[in-house]
Amino acid sequence: MRYTTLGRTGVQVSRICLGCMSYGSSQWRPWVLEAEDAAPFFRRAVEAGINFFDTADMYSMGASEEVTGRWLREYAARDEIVVATKVFFPMNDRPNMGGLSRKHIQQACEDSLRRLGLDTIDLYQIHRLDPKTPLDEMLAALDQLVTQGKVRYIGASSMHAWEFQRTLSVSERNGWARFASMQNHYNLVYREEEREMLPLCELEEIGVIPWSPLARGMLAGTRTKLGDQSTTRSESDGLDQILYDQPSDWDVVEAVKKVAEQRGEAPARVALAWLLSKPAVAAPIVGATKLHHLEDAVAAVEIDLTEDEIAALEEPYRPHPVRGMAPPVSRSGAGR
Repeated sequence: MRYTTLGRTGVQVSRICLGCMSYGSSQWRPWVLEAEDAAPFFRRAVEAGINFFDTADMYSMGASEEVTGRWLREYAARDEIVVATKVFFPMNDRPNMGGLSRKHIQQACEDSLRRLGLDTIDLYQIHRLDPKTPLDEMLAALDQLVTQGKVRYIGASSMHAWEFQRTLSVSERNGWARFASMQNHYNLVYREEEREMLPLCELEEIGVIPWSPLARGMLAGTRTKLGDQSTTRSESDGLDQILYDQPSDWDVVEAVKKVAEQRGEAPARVALAWLLSKPAVAAPIVGATKLHHLEDAVAAVEIDLTEDEIAALEEPYRPHPVRGMAPPVSRSGAGR
């Protein structure tokens, strides 16, 4: 495994982050693995040198945090790992159970600490921006968590670059903790983040940790055509058909397959290696429900693509409408 620092912090993270949305309760999503079935993934991740783990309070309505905390206590050395979770989406439909008010941030953090079984969350991220809460209230609340020692670093997720710049400016004007990371929608099929967000993150030394790095599995070579619902996740998730619906998207998939075949590698490894070649990217967040998913992710770290291969992978891309900022979310949690 290779490691890097997360943005301009001093904390070291593995070049692959294990996304823990896949572990929790199958009642929330049929493709989610229950606690006992999730154990081998945490054990193998730690054995492979992965020290970065990402979850959220709304994944399996809290069960993902419980499973993540349980198996990391079993297999990992706490001082060596970086545990990330997120806040924003409602945990139920009652008042003050979602959003980014001071009240909800504080109570959600306490709940996440309890479920994870931790004294401190290494990276506490806002899952989206809350249009109903002023930035200074949100950022002051996050800074207070850092001051209290309940959170070590704070991170953000999908938003417009101008919105992200505003948050950094407000934090710096007030001397508050600033966002150390950006968890955004970025992969070979969706590259709109290259216009403004990635240059901003490079300039501000923000660590980029992309979600859906394999485009809901499309870049792993598991589909036969655009809109294919042959996997359990694609059948029940639905977001792949919202995020990836342009004919050129499949051209990108074919380009990945071609480069992978020429290299004798799995398509997922090539797609992840491309992401890892981008200077702003610290660690793609990879979900795994089969152990070979995890093995492919680990192997991708050792692949160095040539300039010609990168050009071949990027050539079919065509611009997209901006997507992934605010996916539809129901009480059962249809987000990512």
